[in-house]
Amino acid sequence: MEKFEKLQLVSAGLLLSAALIICTQIASSRVSNDIISVTGSAYEIVKSDSGTLSFNIVVKRYNKQEAYSAMQSQIKIVEKYLKDKQIKEIERKTINGYYTYKRDKTGAYTDIQDSYNLYQPISIHSDNVELIKEISNEITSLINQGVDINVNPASYDYSKLPELKVTLLEKASQDAKDRAASMLKPTGNSVGKIQSVKMGVYQITPVDSTSVSDMGINDTSSIDKKVTAVANVSFKIK
Repeated sequence: MEKFEKLQLVSAGLLLSAALIICTQIASSRVSNDIISVTGSAYEIVKSDSGTLSFNIVVKRYNKQEAYSAMQSQIKIVEKYLKDKQIKEIERKTINGYYTYKRDKTGAYTDIQDSYNLYQPISIHSDNVELIKEISNEITSLINQGVDINVNPASYDYSKLPELKVTLLEKASQDAKDRAASMLKPTGNSVGKIQSVKMGVYQITPVDSTSVSDMGINDTSSIDKKVTAVANVSFKIK
């Protein structure tokens, strides 16, 4: 009987030890996982404050002299149009020229000169984005005046983007804190100190766009833009 009682005491001791070990493990697990991670976001609609438009004047003539003369005539027409529009920043870039050669009956190129081609890249810039948009839509009408022109899409930028990014990151972090507080409210817990913050990529898109990219988006095609910031924040749970 005495041996049986001793055996009971030993068994009880083992069970108590095992229970203490399990409780210790559970407590340790709760402490190490006493963190909540939340993603917050913030956005702002901005209007571009500068615009750039680039295009090429194209000339094709029999020789260099004829091509150059025709190019100068067309440049005068274009520059007059731009000055009438009150464009002050006009940049002529390096002019490019090359010969083209005739083909024989088999389609192979010969050494017989066909024409000489000139390309004059021109770029304009203005803080008046609506004017840049207007010119981008109208400038091809110079074809009616004998100008052969190829126009690229206009580019629009917002100069205060660096400052805006800082403000949006702050708002995104606050949004993450608000979300964490809402998630913890039913549990009776509250949000503690920030443990870590990881900034996501910025998405700069047209206002009505829902596109996102892991690499970020930097739209320059639209005057009005939506700038979105994302912050992944971890908080201590109180």
